[in-house]
Amino acid sequence: MSQFSSELQTGLLDLMRWRRDVRRFRSDPVDEAVLQACLDSFLSAPSVGLSEPWRVLRLEGDAARASALENFTSANANALAGYAGEKAALYSQLKLTGMQEAPVQLAVFCDEETEKGAGLGAGSMPETRRYSVVAAITQFWLVARAHGLGVGWVSILDPDKLGRDLDVSPDWRLVAYLCIGWPEADSDTPELERAGWEDRRGHLPVITR
Repeated sequence: MSQFSSELQTGLLDLMRWRRDVRRFRSDPVDEAVLQACLDSFLSAPSVGLSEPWRVLRLEGDAARASALENFTSANANALAGYAGEKAALYSQLKLTGMQEAPVQLAVFCDEETEKGAGLGAGSMPETRRYSVVAAITQFWLVARAHGLGVGWVSILDPDKLGRDLDVSPDWRLVAYLCIGWPEADSDTPELERAGWEDRRGHLPVITR
């Protein structure tokens, strides 16, 4: 028998269904107390060996944000060049970042050489540190959604250049650039699906051995 109510279980499923990759934000600022409540979710996130390898950098300055946006613009042009025909035409119409509008922007890194956790669980699979960062980001994302915030993950970037531009430790590796703010509209359907880029699978193929 679960210790959690059916209402909580249903609510969690609804929360995950309404968690979208948001790229269209209102200009309203995010209350610092609300943002901090979301960031506090990192403190309870799981991590390999309890290493807590996430390093969160908040971009507030105009120069930092401008360099990140320029990074995206260049990487996006390169990505567009990799498509042709109808796919290229569709790609060129997609809104793939909210960096111009999002009031809060975070660069989340993984400290690949952290001493915390003494390497437990990461000796044979060091990438589990990055997986831990992804797990923490997912937790943050769900908490943000529960507060009504939208989060957009910008992956069309040169991660090494962004790290250099932000002057972070060479041991840090970019995992995610996150845009956070109040979404223009809520939807339980991914924007890429609405735009006709791809459809979500209706079932999970499970392979049995």
